[in-house]
Amino acid sequence: MAMVANPALKRFVAQMRDELVMAQVLIRRNGAGYELRQLADRGLAPESLRLVKAGDARTLAQHTATGVFRPLKSAPTLQNGWRISASSDGELELALNQLYPGAIADWAAAQTVNPPVTNYREFTQRQSGMYRITTMLDDAQAAQVIRAGCDQQFCLKRRLWTVAGLEPDDMAAKSLIPCLEPCAVLMELARKAVRIGQEEKAGLVMKLAGESKSE
Repeated sequence: MAMVANPALKRFVAQMRDELVMAQVLIRRNGAGYELRQLADRGLAPESLRLVKAGDARTLAQHTATGVFRPLKSAPTLQNGWRISASSDGELELALNQLYPGAIADWAAAQTVNPPVTNYREFTQRQSGMYRITTMLDDAQAAQVIRAGCDQQFCLKRRLWTVAGLEPDDMAAKSLIPCLEPCAVLMELARKAVRIGQEEKAGLVMKLAGESKSE
């Protein structure tokens, strides 16, 4: 159990009022503690929801209601039907870090004067191995991949990083959880986009070569 509140947690708790929504989780103050539940269960009686310990919150984040694995914990597929009673700030941190890993730290970082944002170009230029080819996307292509991969139907984090020609996300369309740099899921999507482009180009070259030989 997380017993010592860090500065990020203290700042997060200090700005809360009676309740706060973090992506799909509704956090309500409950005396000296908190109650967490899926936002879709806002109006349900506590006794109708399965009680889950703060330390077991990871089990909720791992799979959807139908048992499908959730590789992206910020996807809008968090199962419902549960509630967590956190008796302290430390238990709140423990639960949230399992539901949305790193969300509190990232939220606090985004409140600073100069948030530690790493944009697409800077991030991809640091890559090696199979992700090095993601630098080959031009700005328009990268923007297209980002729009697709970071759409709210796939991810609820508010993207603060960007590429030329693409604005950061609007909080109203996402959540208060910031995204400070491209994630592995986005990098894989960008890598596949480059590969598809290369295959299409190779196919066109072979087709033109074949037509040339037949003339």
